[in-house]
Amino acid sequence: MAHYEDIIIDQGTDVAIELHLVNQDGSKKNLTSHSVLSKMKLNYNSDSDDTVNFTAVVATPPTDGIVTLSLTNSQTDALKAKKRYVYDVELHHQDSDGDWYIERILEGKVEVNPSVTR
Repeated sequence: MAHYEDIIIDQGTDVAIELHLVNQDGSKKNLTSHSVLSKMKLNYNSDSDDTVNFTAVVATPPTDGIVTLSLTNSQTDALKAKKRYVYDVELHHQDSDGDWYIERILEGKVEVNPSVTR
């Protein structure tokens, strides 16, 4: 089951969120051969016009277990102020047999604070 975390984003700013992933024993999760995807929408049933894609990358070295999510100031400027979006973050991993595994690691809501200076 994914961890739940609400996020507050200031409209018109650059955003970078660093996730430090650990195994149940507390050790760093090895993200070698993993990719990450993350999106946010106004609601779960929104069409693609409401979808905002985070730039989501596994940091180097992947053995540190760090994922970075980011949005540019242009992307956050286009968000609807005082609205709540939903988001999630998924890890994708292909095993040696070529089978893909997807794990949702984080989900929650995003609140957008309006910008006065634009």
